[in-house]
Amino acid sequence: MGKSPKQQIEQQRTLTRRALVVGGVQAAILTGIGVQMARMQLRDADQYRMLAEENRISLQLIGPTRGRILDRAGQVIADSTPSYQITIVPERAGDLEAMLRKLQQVLKLDDETIAAVLEKSETTSSFVPLTVADNVTWDDIAVVSLNAPALPGVDTEMVRRRAYQFGPDFAHVIGYVGRVSPKDMEEAAGEAPVLSLPGFQIGKLSIEKRFERELRGEPGTKAMEVNASGRIIRDLYQDAAKDGRDIQLTIDHHLQNFALARLNGQSAAAIVMDVKNGDLLAAASAPSFDPNLFVSGISSADYATLRDSEFRPLSDKTVQGAYPPGSTLKMSLAMSTLQGKKVTPDETVYCPGYVEIAGRRFHCWKRAGHGNINLRGAIRESCDVFFYEMAQRVGIDNMNAMNSRFGIGERPDLPLAGIVAGLNPSREWKQSQEHGGEWLIGDTINASIGQGYVLASPMQLATMAARVATGRMVQPRLVRSNSPTSNSDVAFESMGLDPTDLAMVQEGMFEVVNSSRGTAKSSRIMEPTQVMAGKTGSSQVFSITAAERASGVRSQAELPWNRRDHALFTAYAPYDDPQIAVSVVVEHGGGGSTAAAPVARDLVLFHLNKGLPPLTAYPENQRSRMATDLAEIKERIIPPDTENGPSPT
Repeated sequence: MGKSPKQQIEQQRTLTRRALVVGGVQAAILTGIGVQMARMQLRDADQYRMLAEENRISLQLIGPTRGRILDRAGQVIADSTPSYQITIVPERAGDLEAMLRKLQQVLKLDDETIAAVLEKSETTSSFVPLTVADNVTWDDIAVVSLNAPALPGVDTEMVRRRAYQFGPDFAHVIGYVGRVSPKDMEEAAGEAPVLSLPGFQIGKLSIEKRFERELRGEPGTKAMEVNASGRIIRDLYQDAAKDGRDIQLTIDHHLQNFALARLNGQSAAAIVMDVKNGDLLAAASAPSFDPNLFVSGISSADYATLRDSEFRPLSDKTVQGAYPPGSTLKMSLAMSTLQGKKVTPDETVYCPGYVEIAGRRFHCWKRAGHGNINLRGAIRESCDVFFYEMAQRVGIDNMNAMNSRFGIGERPDLPLAGIVAGLNPSREWKQSQEHGGEWLIGDTINASIGQGYVLASPMQLATMAARVATGRMVQPRLVRSNSPTSNSDVAFESMGLDPTDLAMVQEGMFEVVNSSRGTAKSSRIMEPTQVMAGKTGSSQVFSITAAERASGVRSQAELPWNRRDHALFTAYAPYDDPQIAVSVVVEHGGGGSTAAAPVARDLVLFHLNKGLPPLTAYPENQRSRMATDLAEIKERIIPPDTENGPSPT
């Protein structure tokens, strides 16, 4: 049944009301949208513009070039050379693992590399490039460039890698750089972004580590416009990185190279120091190692070879080696005796070859004895009995005080790794030890000839020689300042020693080398203006046992290498006008006169002659042998500088 006219009219009114309500709601919604759009265009335009910019701008850090390390003449001994690598930026790559799998097909990457990149991405900002392949070839670069459209986020980059031009010559002095480790990241939390850069290297040892901040420089930034897929459209701006500062050392690269060549085949250390300003001209520890092996990560096989060698090439023996100084310490006791007025220059002590003290017999190295001998003669011939007597007169307290003045037990302030302080024993020190107890007269006797508890590094022995030569508190220095006067003499504080007493000790050292009865007479220098003064020493490692003597062992040469005495020698030259101090320690070399003194002489001659010396500098009966030795060394050392600088080959 149809609707009545009244019902139809009412229905029409209802529909009209509904249409008006719906239309009103729609109009309100449209008005709201319009208002919001207007607000976005007018009031919030800058905010949304910024958000849009952020979506299309990619920021990237620019690594600084590491500063160079130079020798005293400005010769580059550590630099950064170009190397190429392949990187990936996660925020531009999209699905990082999928992109790495694509790259794997192109470069034949192994699964371990992919896993390592993925792991590192979890702790690295998405805009920081991750290294996928290092030290790549031009063929690899070409393949990646050819497939670039299919590899968004993948780039080839040129980075600078550390290169050590002189290889092993400076390994212990300057150390090396290596890849940033998790420990490095922990220790430098505020610097994490720059350390995360692909191929970034950080100092691990010695100069490279101590001057890390100066050598590293400051990173720059680069802003790039990218499209939706992360491809670079254009570079927007760039804040250049601030390259690291150069560090100049006091070392003479020619002398350093010669020192290592001269120590070839031995486990040894040699120091050459300028006595007027403390500059270290050479600090050689043999054998050495090639720091270039560590730059990109040393192999397990190479590291095992270095680690397991009985010659300990990884150890810097110049400052890490602590040895009984032996008779080289007798200069300190001689000065203590003279300063304390416990002996006169002409007073003699009778040496029958031994002395009995507290029921124990202490022998002189010369079993037949030296007879009556004075202080200068005792230094010249290294008479132990004379110094046993002086030690009893002076006492350990005064000996300790004088040793300290000469640098024994003093840790040098140098930017090197693992520096030891040595040991200058005292009553208090012994009492503080777990099994120490009271200081005994036997301890004093042993200390008088540099044995027992006394320990010193080659650096300390060179410092002692420099202080004997000058009477001043010479301090070693390895890094030159930027001051124009950095090479000038330094007004080191006086040691406060009586000049007459000091001259007596110096004369004794002169006779050690230049007297027919001196213990190092075979190492004398024939050029009158270059003669040196020195002191031999040997430090006992093991005594020849009764069983070994019964079996026929009579000398050091008959013992296994690692049971022989250490050989030591300290010196300064020229005697009339001291310029340099030298110390040489040859591990298990036997006698200081035979193993260490000839090395020291050659170092003196090389420095004073600015190269290999003439044969006339050697005693006539040695010239034939030295001609052969110098010819062999000439083949191993760096040739003289040319106009274009020396060749590191």
